Amino acid sequence: MRTDLRRLFGARPGQVLVMGILNVTPDSFSDGGRFTNTANILAQADRLIEEGADLLDIGGESSRPGAQPVPLADEINRVVTAIRAIRQKHLTPISVDTTKAEVARLALDEGADLINDISGLRFDPELAPLLRDRQVPVVIMHMQGSPGNMQQNPTYLDVVGEITTFLAKRIAWAESQGIAREQIIVDPGLGFGKSVAHNLTILKHLDRFRELGCPVLIGHSRKAFIGKLLALEVGDRDQATAILSGLCAMNGAAIIRVHDVAATVQAVKLVDALRNAPDQ
Repeated sequence: MRTDLRRLFGARPGQVLVMGILNVTPDSFSDGGRFTNTANILAQADRLIEEGADLLDIGGESSRPGAQPVPLADEINRVVTAIRAIRQKHLTPISVDTTKAEVARLALDEGADLINDISGLRFDPELAPLLRDRQVPVVIMHMQGSPGNMQQNPTYLDVVGEITTFLAKRIAWAESQGIAREQIIVDPGLGFGKSVAHNLTILKHLDRFRELGCPVLIGHSRKAFIGKLLALEVGDRDQATAILSGLCAMNGAAIIRVHDVAATVQAVKLVDALRNAPDQ
């Protein structure tokens, strides 16, 4: 077994991990095109790790609203190049953000430790058997629609209830395929087929997702709903992201996925200090 969640989280109960985002794509909404050669990729990985990232999340295909699929060979080349460069220098756990079994297989061969699937194991039927055989953790995320159409008209009667039901069904399905429940992380999918109001409701009731019995990952970093609420451009959203990171850490998130690791590490440390402060 390469990695399991017990080793990832360590022995300290309630530990919140910070996942640093490393998009090796030309078109991601926040940092597209910045990390497309080996030198820049490694420099960014160095920076994220120095700032305190507990793990890195590498994405070779943009999932921004309106994004279209990229050729398999392109995604493989981007992801494998990044992992090889990082693994020559760092042992930090690496997550790969992909829906494709072939990308996941080659990434794991190169030293990746977990798979982050925005489709919730729905898009590629070969991915679940691979994860079962390799015994690595997987993030199962909720998304209404696909990246190409998810923000056209997201609609729910009960956003938290519907997402919780979806994730519970996907957990059960994953278990039926031989994936151990102890290896599953859930993500309610902020911004993936959600309006501003939907995202706020999810954040307000984040503790509800803990009832699923799996660690909860939250990815709010620099997202459009922050910009709409505060009239901020993408490059100006890190302070608001860090504030939300602290609230997420307080309300049940186990992994917080962000671009600006340093500020979120500070937020998580403050939350940890508050939790461990004496009552008198």
